[in-house]
Amino acid sequence: MFSYWIPITIFAAFMQNLRSVLQKYIKGRLSTGGASYVRFLYAFPLALIYLWGVHHYGGYPIPEVNALFLLYCLLGSLSQILFTFVLLYLFSLRNFTVGTTFSKTEILQIAILGLILLGDEVSLAGSGAIGVGLIGVILLSMAQSSITWRNLVTSLFEKSTVVGLVCGAFLGSSVVFFRGATLALGDGEVMMRASFSLAVALTMQTIIMGVYLLVREPGQIRAVIRHWKPASAVGIAGFLGSVGWFTAFTLQNAAYVRAVGQIELIFTFLASIFIFKEKTSRMEMAGIALILVAIVSIILTG
Repeated sequence: MFSYWIPITIFAAFMQNLRSVLQKYIKGRLSTGGASYVRFLYAFPLALIYLWGVHHYGGYPIPEVNALFLLYCLLGSLSQILFTFVLLYLFSLRNFTVGTTFSKTEILQIAILGLILLGDEVSLAGSGAIGVGLIGVILLSMAQSSITWRNLVTSLFEKSTVVGLVCGAFLGSSVVFFRGATLALGDGEVMMRASFSLAVALTMQTIIMGVYLLVREPGQIRAVIRHWKPASAVGIAGFLGSVGWFTAFTLQNAAYVRAVGQIELIFTFLASIFIFKEKTSRMEMAGIALILVAIVSIILTG
């Protein structure tokens, strides 16, 4: 049965893809920390305005805050920030391509953690679709980095593999924690729970990353403000994507949401063909085909 979370997830994936493109552009003007911070700083006021709009025009009351909600928001915020730093560390390792491939196991980790923490069960058909999608993502990653199945097997106990798995774990756990935050607010209106959780999470992330930059990279705060035009574009795209993700997480199992969110890779793939005129390999085509099969399967059975 078709549900609203599906188009919302596709929209979120598209905006995330756009945010990544804009963030790469601004990376030449800011440090990695500064480029990461713009997604929080410039999305933060938009999240507050969105929350006010949902409350004022929708007539929905502001949810009562509880300890579990705050804990989930904090853990989700920290996990998302740590994911960024671990990913950057991963890129500095010699065999980072293998580690990056293993970081793609985030969906499997989301399914496991979601079941443990939130009791989110994945059906047999859903598990199969997630597995197919995971293979597709790995094939796509292998095709783009020229690694082989043998490399993956022989690198199981290398440092880059462990770091890659940790990277995926932080990304996956942030998703589960944010869904946990929206569920901790009870059975209120979906838009209010999602917008309130997003506003609180972005507030925490803006403060945490802001303090970090002030201590470790004091000049970056001024640089982020000085380049406000491109930075605000990142913030807007990131905000719209986050609205989509938080709303989808409120409506559906996080593993299903992220599995459908893999359509972002298809957007990137199509852009490489039609915009950048890049050639594609058979392995890339096979990976995209499997991801597409997984997405359609989850839409039909999830």
